[in-house]
Amino acid sequence: QVQLVESGGGLVQPGGSLRLSCAASGSGFSIVAMGWYRQAPGKRRDLVATITTGGITKYTVSVKGRFTISRDNAKSTVSLQMNSLKPEDTAVYYCTADVLAGFVRYDYWGQGTQVTVSS
Repeated sequence: QVQLVESGGGLVQPGGSLRLSCAASGSGFSIVAMGWYRQAPGKRRDLVATITTGGITKYTVSVKGRFTISRDNAKSTVSLQMNSLKPEDTAVYYCTADVLAGFVRYDYWGQGTQVTVSS
C-alpha cells in the first residue's frame, strides 16, 4: 500500500506562482514514475506533468515553459513549480505514482489539493 500526501495548494493571483509537493510512503514497492493531474469543475481529469525515476519529463502543452516538475528519488517526493499562473490553471491537482510491487504495476492517487488562480 502506498500513501500519497499533497501540499502547497491555495489561492494566487494571475501571474503568480505556487509550488505543489507530494510525498509517497509505504513499503514493498518501487516507484517507476510520479506526476500530477488536474481536474477543473465539470471537466475530466487531465495530465499536467510526469517524471520517471530516470528524470524523463512530460508536460501537457498548456503548461510547458511555465511549470516544472522535479523529484527526489531518495525521499520519494515529487514537486510541481507553477509560474505565470493563469485563471485556466484553476483546478484540483492530484499527485499520482506509478509503482512496481513484485511484478505487478499499480497506480496510486493523492487526495487532491485545490489551486485557484483569481484576482
